[in-house]
Amino acid sequence: MTRIIVLPHAELCPEGAVIDASEGESICNALLQNDVDIEHACEQSCACTTCHVIVREGYGSLDSAEEEEDDLLDKAWGLTPLSRLSCQAIVTSTPLVIEIPKYTINQAREGGGKK
Repeated sequence: MTRIIVLPHAELCPEGAVIDASEGESICNALLQNDVDIEHACEQSCACTTCHVIVREGYGSLDSAEEEEDDLLDKAWGLTPLSRLSCQAIVTSTPLVIEIPKYTINQAREGGGKK
């Protein structure tokens, strides 16, 4: 199991969390299985940016993002050089520290725009 530290997020994880994830699973799945209800509007099909996370530690252990993910990330709120779509970032044996951005862009939500 690989340890993932989730930094505090006012709505989803106010006190932060420390979770264990299986190697080979996505960060998104690991979060959801540990009661961190990160938004994932496209059901993890790499078609939106709602599961955007910032990998503060351990970023280099992840496989490089595919072009499709990079194109989507360009539209994400709060994009940084350490940003990934959590549905596409696969956990390895290296521990991770992630931050869930304060906002997410979900066009499908009533009113569109920011969460």
